[in-house]
Amino acid sequence: MSHSANLFDRSLFRLSGADSVDFLHNLVTCDVVKLREGDVTFGGLLTPQGKVLFDFHIMREADGFLFDVASGARDDVMKRLKFYKLRAAVDIEPDDDRQVYALWGDDVGGTDGRRPEMGTRAYSASHETNSTIEDWNRHRLHVGIPLSGVDFDLGDVFAHDTLMDQFVGGGVDFSKGCYVGQEVVSRMKHRDSARNRFVKVKSGTDLPQKGVALIAAEKRIGTMGSAVGKDGLALVRVDKVGKALDAGEPITAEDAPVTLELPEFATFGWGS
Repeated sequence: MSHSANLFDRSLFRLSGADSVDFLHNLVTCDVVKLREGDVTFGGLLTPQGKVLFDFHIMREADGFLFDVASGARDDVMKRLKFYKLRAAVDIEPDDDRQVYALWGDDVGGTDGRRPEMGTRAYSASHETNSTIEDWNRHRLHVGIPLSGVDFDLGDVFAHDTLMDQFVGGGVDFSKGCYVGQEVVSRMKHRDSARNRFVKVKSGTDLPQKGVALIAAEKRIGTMGSAVGKDGLALVRVDKVGKALDAGEPITAEDAPVTLELPEFATFGWGS
């Protein structure tokens, strides 16, 4: 079955102008040079310390780029890009004429910019829908993709924590040149030093919401992100989870037992 949902918690803005490609390519984590008109990728703007300041989908348009961001962050993203603008020939303006739609399911191509399983994005004034944002979030949690502002707070976590290094068609491009925070991201990759990762959480009862501690042997090993019913995500120390699993120690959230699973696409393990 194919699904479509209006993501009314997302907003759009446009970045255009003669310098738009070079300007953007030198700032964000993803490769925008290779995008053809209509292509969508996923990337982020990091702090110099390598933490995720903002993340977004980007679609290449004939005269620039369309940004798809959390509605509450749009003005801040635009302001930050204007801060970096200096003398670059770029224009940054809101686009309130189109809305954001998520399309996923059996007959939908995987052009979301994160993982093929996520489906694709559509930007138009209107689009036929048959699903809700909750349906979309349930699908997102099933795949194992964290969402800024929902699973984690912007400015608090590294790109590796949010699995951006695991995305295909977007996320972090390790072959492109410098961008803000690039040194930290590259160091974490080459030293294999990423210890905090989002993983899937399952329970026999409804899971608690964001911020609740995951406990093993009376010690905190992670923190809940979002959940829909019995399925959710959590940011955990994978090495501590590995030790708990090896020792057969139960893992709990608010005293209820939970099971932790790596996303199917993960190239990392429990690191025990």
